[in-house]
Amino acid sequence: QAQLVESGGGLVQAGGSLRLSCTASGLRLEDYAVGWFRQAPGKEREGVSCIKWDGVEMRYADSVKGRFTISRDNAENTVYLEMNSLNAEDTAIYYCGASNGWRPHKSTVQALGDVTIWGQGTQVTVSS
Repeated sequence: QAQLVESGGGLVQAGGSLRLSCTASGLRLEDYAVGWFRQAPGKEREGVSCIKWDGVEMRYADSVKGRFTISRDNAENTVYLEMNSLNAEDTAIYYCGASNGWRPHKSTVQALGDVTIWGQGTQVTVSS
């Protein structure tokens, strides 16, 4: 059964850093583009970042540009999200999702195609 599992969330002070991991089982993650999404209480889920299957193209939401870095290790079947200079607005449940599609003409996280496999999420809480 194809599955994504996020890890690395936790409680961090403002200005701190966390690295999230999205590890796949039951599928070859190198066949998928992967995105990170987040949902804060009372807000809609938003795309944070995405990376193409070969790791060559990435996209970021404006709110995280310069602070977050997405990367992947296909040999480890894992995609990472390095988060620096965290602030209270980054508090949310973070999800990863895998897609077979990529829209190269999109300059935003909408470059990621429709997500067909979702992880269960990991909580990130930033204290101010």
